[in-house]
Amino acid sequence: MAYEDRYLQAQRPKYDCLLFDLDDTLYPLSSGLANACRNNIEDYMVEKLGIEKNKIADLGNLLYRNYGTTMAGLRAIGYDFDYDEYHSFVHGRLPYDNLKPDTVLRSLLLSLPIRKVIFTNADQIHATKALSRLGLEGCFEGIICFETLNPTHKSTLSDDEDDIAFVRLTAAATTATSSNEIFDIVGHFAVPNAGTALPNTPIVCKPSEAAIEQAITIANINPQRTLFFDDSVRNIQSGKRVGLHTVLVGTSQRIKGADYALESIHNMREALPELWEGGKKSEVGYSGKVAVETPVTA
Repeated sequence: MAYEDRYLQAQRPKYDCLLFDLDDTLYPLSSGLANACRNNIEDYMVEKLGIEKNKIADLGNLLYRNYGTTMAGLRAIGYDFDYDEYHSFVHGRLPYDNLKPDTVLRSLLLSLPIRKVIFTNADQIHATKALSRLGLEGCFEGIICFETLNPTHKSTLSDDEDDIAFVRLTAAATTATSSNEIFDIVGHFAVPNAGTALPNTPIVCKPSEAAIEQAITIANINPQRTLFFDDSVRNIQSGKRVGLHTVLVGTSQRIKGADYALESIHNMREALPELWEGGKKSEVGYSGKVAVETPVTA
């Protein structure tokens, strides 16, 4: 029996799930979406929150650096706004036409005999639109997105017990507002006060280890048998700390916390041939039932 167990373990593939970031991971940074998204966030801060334009650069950098996404940081320091409105403003005007069908990546993904799940800080509408533009519908079992990790009301859209619970966000706020007490994060770092701590954000998102742990639970995966692909060094290092195997995408230079580094997601087969071993290499698509729970968009 012991010999049989050892034999079966030796025959078992090293990974049974692949967890993929979306933006700047499944398509290159050169697409221009990231730059357009940053510009839209800055416009939102000025037009909807009334923040002075000359303060945007310093404020945005501090929020992103300390909270993972600008959105999470804005909520932490006291701004209140409708999450759906924010996502619509920030993502609704992105140059999606820059994303073209990627038949090479689609073929790679469909040939992989392993579970594949998207884990993005973006909202569901953006994620599904980007995947559609890339021609990657049916390549993933589900999506873990903003609404997944930040639900206000849960509702199960399917009775299929194999589905990951889908959570749609219903934001409580109806208009973008700011309270009378906005935490001055720029002043906080300009004149450090040991007695003052940064406020917490109510938003759950990468690179928070708690967000990654929630994603692991939601997708029902074993981190020790999961390979996590992301373009963010911070996300990769957080993923490594919670036990995931990690692949940094967008550079061939491996950094601390990354088990592998790929210049492009297209280099998967060359860098990780073992992913195609131990399983039938036939194209297996998913039915289109999307499993979603959510992180925050930057």
